Amino acid sequence: MKSLISWLLVLFMAMFWVFRVIVAISAQFGIEFGGFIVFNNTTEMVLLFVDLFCFILIVKRKLIGGIIFLAGYGWYFGSYIINNLIPALSSEAGVDMVIFQNSIIGILGIIIALCIVINIAFEKVKLRHFTDKKTDWYFDNDKYDRKFDDRADKNQYRTL
Repeated sequence: MKSLISWLLVLFMAMFWVFRVIVAISAQFGIEFGGFIVFNNTTEMVLLFVDLFCFILIVKRKLIGGIIFLAGYGWYFGSYIINNLIPALSSEAGVDMVIFQNSIIGILGIIIALCIVINIAFEKVKLRHFTDKKTDWYFDNDKYDRKFDDRADKNQYRTL
């Protein structure tokens, strides 16, 4: 978690999780929350608790946490998009506003999960093949090391 984009993705993930918690709680109490619906109440609750486990793994930069997060969101939101948005787009009646806004939220959730997996994967590759132009001249320079060693050998001080 050294880069700004990593922190921002975790922040967006947490904000999206809080949004889904609010939608789930409002659905439990029968309150309409701006037209946002819970697709499957039981699955939503399980997914919210699995997300908590994934948060820990993602903050620790474990790729398996991002993959579980992407698989859960892809399965949950992807099935809604395939079952509701695609048939509505192909019909002549058009798209209902509730289906459209819930599909957009689903697409947003999948995009956040995909960006997290890509970020963790690229960070792992970057850490494996790390080069820093600011410090490599010092640490990877054998000529400087030999020069320093020769200078150190000549510094023999007299003792009285």
